[in-house]
Amino acid sequence: MIANIQEWFKRYLEIEENDSQHTIELATAVLLYEVMRADHKFEKLEQDSYRKQLQTHFSLSGTELETLCHLSQSKADGAADYQQFTRVINAIYGADEKRAVLDSLWSIAYADHELSPDEDYTIRKIADLLYIPHSQFIQSKLSIKPD
Repeated sequence: MIANIQEWFKRYLEIEENDSQHTIELATAVLLYEVMRADHKFEKLEQDSYRKQLQTHFSLSGTELETLCHLSQSKADGAADYQQFTRVINAIYGADEKRAVLDSLWSIAYADHELSPDEDYTIRKIADLLYIPHSQFIQSKLSIKPD
């Protein structure tokens, strides 16, 4: 089973052991996970939104999705900063794709109908690292915010 999971990542996500490079899937998953854990509460609504956002961005099978979720948690726990992940997104994604990631960050933060200051701060920091203009940051926040 473990060999199958490792093979899947080598084939589909091109992750090699001890490789400092991250794929777009893993980089996005880690940033989404960071918002989910920003308020130190892992509510089911946020976890469901996290999985839904990953599925929307990457169309993964159930096994691939669960494996990516576990790997992103592990990478997030060991990360010193967000730059190693935002650098991957900046290198691959254009403005529209970055906006989609930002919308996903807000979707996770608002999944429990409560935006904590820590979630807002985390998203603001990620948006800055993704070079998203403040006007788009606000537009995204308002477009996702529940009424």
